[in-house]
Amino acid sequence: MQTKERVVITGLGAVTPLGTGMEKFWDNLISGKSGITNITKFDASGLPVQIAGEVTDFNPVGYMEKKQAREMEVFMQYGFAAADEAMKDAGLFMDGLGNYPVPKSRIGIVFGTVFGGIGATEEAAERLKDGSRVNPRVITKIIGNVGAAQIAIAKHLAGPSLTVSTACSSGLDAITVGNMLIESNMADIVICVGAEAATCPVTIEGLSAIHALSHRNDEPETASRPFDLDRDGFVMSEGSGAVIIEKLSVAKARGAKVHAELAGCSNGTDGFHVTSPHPDGIGAIATMEGALKAAGLEVKDIDYINAHGTSTPKGDVIEVKAIKTLFGEYAGKVAVSSTKASMGHLMGAGGVVETIACVKAVEEDIIPPTINQFTADPECDIDTVPNEARRTTVNVAMCNAFGFGGQNASVIVKKFAE
Repeated sequence: MQTKERVVITGLGAVTPLGTGMEKFWDNLISGKSGITNITKFDASGLPVQIAGEVTDFNPVGYMEKKQAREMEVFMQYGFAAADEAMKDAGLFMDGLGNYPVPKSRIGIVFGTVFGGIGATEEAAERLKDGSRVNPRVITKIIGNVGAAQIAIAKHLAGPSLTVSTACSSGLDAITVGNMLIESNMADIVICVGAEAATCPVTIEGLSAIHALSHRNDEPETASRPFDLDRDGFVMSEGSGAVIIEKLSVAKARGAKVHAELAGCSNGTDGFHVTSPHPDGIGAIATMEGALKAAGLEVKDIDYINAHGTSTPKGDVIEVKAIKTLFGEYAGKVAVSSTKASMGHLMGAGGVVETIACVKAVEEDIIPPTINQFTADPECDIDTVPNEARRTTVNVAMCNAFGFGGQNASVIVKKFAE
């Protein structure tokens, strides 16, 4: 039987409410800062929720031509910028003849997004209501797959290009699908991107109507409180993350720096309810177990879990229950933090950005904290790494993402060793 080739992570890129660029994002995350503020990008005064995680330091022309920027919806711009940073980090450049280290047909893209160009949709609807004509670029700003297409066009790539939309699991599933492309030998290198810019009146109103969002309008920085007794919902955020994954043999051949090994991926569904997770966390348990099996690891091998941990009253308890069921007596020994406390819920971008946090944790042996831990919830009685980052050995980290429709995804990364 042929041995499965190892897959490694060689490039990282981030556009987040904690900062644009990997250095700013990571420094602010482990410093315990919050990226949640009052909404400034539109008038939210008439909305029930007026807070979000906004990207405030992003200038698209720093990453693309003005013409390209005009053609892209904001989520595409974020995804493009994160992919650009990740490709540079990975040393994935064309030579003077326009060639990459592998044929262009062997470099793929998988792009995860939940809402795609919903902002452009809402804007077009408003223009029609006012009797105006829509922007001629509106369709290519709305369609989710154009995020990947814009990267492929600008970077002259010709490999597989796929767009994943699996609710809040979209980012992690982009990595899983990228891994599948490599394992099936359809690609040697894959750019995995998650991107979202969906904070707009329709999403705020819709999510508020189903009691999913925090209403702490007067306390934006402390509104996201995963695992805290007084949590009251999640905070919408925007941004992007990108990781470059590739065959180890390819990375070695081109002398790439390896950040971490992509050890295992898994996806599953609850088959239970369109918005509520299964009360016993059966899908989450099966998916975490699947990632462990794919990685050839046991629960005792996991040093850190970056939880889905959205700060909803029911969701956090169910995730803790799932971890305790699967990990048994070891559940009290594994560190479990939610970085959504610091930057809110990046929706389709969340899984990739949170995987990046896991990669940095195993690289630097630092676990990012769950900030805003004020009152312990007896139903969330695990080690949530409260309020301050922790320096400790992190050999293996797991990232979880769960979404509407019963979507579950889990990815495991570990320290790279020859």
